[in-house]
Amino acid sequence: MSTDLKEKAKPQAPQPRPGLMDVPPYVPGKSKLADGGPVIKLSSNETPLGASPRAVEAHRAAAEKMERYPDGGATDLRETLAAHHGLDAARIVCGAGSDELFHLLAQAYLGPSDEAIYTEHGFLVYRIVIMASGATPVVAPEREFRADVDAILAAVTPRTKAVFLANPNNPTGTYLTSAEVRRLRADLPGHVLLVLDGAYAEYAPAADFDDGAALADETANTVMTRTFSKLHGLASARVGWAYCPADIAAVLNRIRSPFNVSGPGMAAAVASVQDTAHTDAAVAHNAKWRDWLIKELRAAGIPVTPSAANFILAHFDATGAKTAEAADAWLQERRIIVRKLDAYGLPHALRISIGRDEDNRAVARALKDFMES
Repeated sequence: MSTDLKEKAKPQAPQPRPGLMDVPPYVPGKSKLADGGPVIKLSSNETPLGASPRAVEAHRAAAEKMERYPDGGATDLRETLAAHHGLDAARIVCGAGSDELFHLLAQAYLGPSDEAIYTEHGFLVYRIVIMASGATPVVAPEREFRADVDAILAAVTPRTKAVFLANPNNPTGTYLTSAEVRRLRADLPGHVLLVLDGAYAEYAPAADFDDGAALADETANTVMTRTFSKLHGLASARVGWAYCPADIAAVLNRIRSPFNVSGPGMAAAVASVQDTAHTDAAVAHNAKWRDWLIKELRAAGIPVTPSAANFILAHFDATGAKTAEAADAWLQERRIIVRKLDAYGLPHALRISIGRDEDNRAVARALKDFMES
């Protein structure tokens, strides 16, 4: 057989678009140990109070009609969110978690000749969606684990088309004030889309915090995203939403999947928004135990970054016996799972979610023992 025929006989396979194999896959927080036994899971920022019982019942009832397509316009959910937050329902776009909305925004507004900015320790999904669109990710340095407005502005070039900013930020827990976010928006070029990721906005206690909804109302180039995965305890249901200027909402509604949020997920989300007693209790629990855990770890000699989210960032030695690696191994021996942060450029820190009363006491006790060992 000739060489040409041999080559033609080889099986052919589709090739991905150039650059896609360079996209780093997202690796979620560890959820189990090798033996599969029970653990204290503080690695994924899940609410310790669980979903609202009303949301669980609504999900169960909607599941009785799973043979039916859901409302492709998410009408009830959008109207419920609009009434609760004082927003325009026509400018709310729902998605399968806020992650899908980041992908849609990148697909709509980024291309191979563009750049998009995120901060040094920003959410890993930003880099993924930027690269998946063919654009180039640009990292702006942070200052003391906080986003730095001046550093973001200094990173802007004529190719910049978007800035992704988590506020409060994951995994640092820090936030920019309303004044800082407004200065960022005012000084960014008008054609640059500012995406304000408010996944942890409900936990931010400060009077100077702003979730970004007002900027989405006032400007043509700002989008606020939110999720039901954290405070509402619907991580498995995959429900998120964005509040957009009208033109951006029109674009996203053209490219999203027709039925991108499940019927049971939407039903659970509506019920959860309406159960304010449950979400208020979750916020109060988080505030109490976040402050308690920070105090306990600092007393044990572990520096902790101030947090406005439902987790804390604990720092360990770069060398020696008290490293983050050693602390993580110590905790796993006690069946406690937290989040290692090497992929976030924080190899000497651990992110610890706020858990149930007994979980918080257990991790504080274990880390105190670690520091004294």
